[in-house]
Amino acid sequence: MKIFIKNMVCNRCIEAVKDVFEDSETEIKSILLGEVETENELSKQSLEQISEKLKSKGFEILEDATQKLLEKIKKTIIQKIAELDIAEDFLLSEFLANELHKDYSALSKLFSQNHEMTLEQFFILQKIEKVKELLFYNEFSLKEIAGKLGYKSIQHLSSQFKGVTGFTPTEFKRKKEKNRQPLDLL
Repeated sequence: MKIFIKNMVCNRCIEAVKDVFEDSETEIKSILLGEVETENELSKQSLEQISEKLKSKGFEILEDATQKLLEKIKKTIIQKIAELDIAEDFLLSEFLANELHKDYSALSKLFSQNHEMTLEQFFILQKIEKVKELLFYNEFSLKEIAGKLGYKSIQHLSSQFKGVTGFTPTEFKRKKEKNRQPLDLL
């Protein structure tokens, strides 16, 4: 049985959802961002119990086809960004049309009607979140980050970053380092 789940965006989400199913003694065949496949069909009562546990952790079972498609769009974008392999000439429209086998204009319209932003805006916000993460962990230089996320230059990345966060990447990094506290003080 395939169950589609809203708000799964990272590996920690997969673990949290996995825990809910294991606590409910439900055998999982596979688990990916946005979906869980169980070994057996679940009773309505079991599904309702799992649904309540998922809601308490910020997740939601999707039953509507439109919601499933919207989650698939978001999951596809998030996974692409996580790969850290976006070419400078990357086109979101071509990528989504190829990955989801649907017309991009229809996907874009559906997304905009259901969210307060366009697909391009969502893509940019997700890239900026990834930039923040990479800056926080200090694994790559700004030039390397720009290259991995498809920016044509550091200036382009910095301009977009400042437009979204209000800080340049350097200011953001300094602010994070200043505000970092040891774990034992949290």
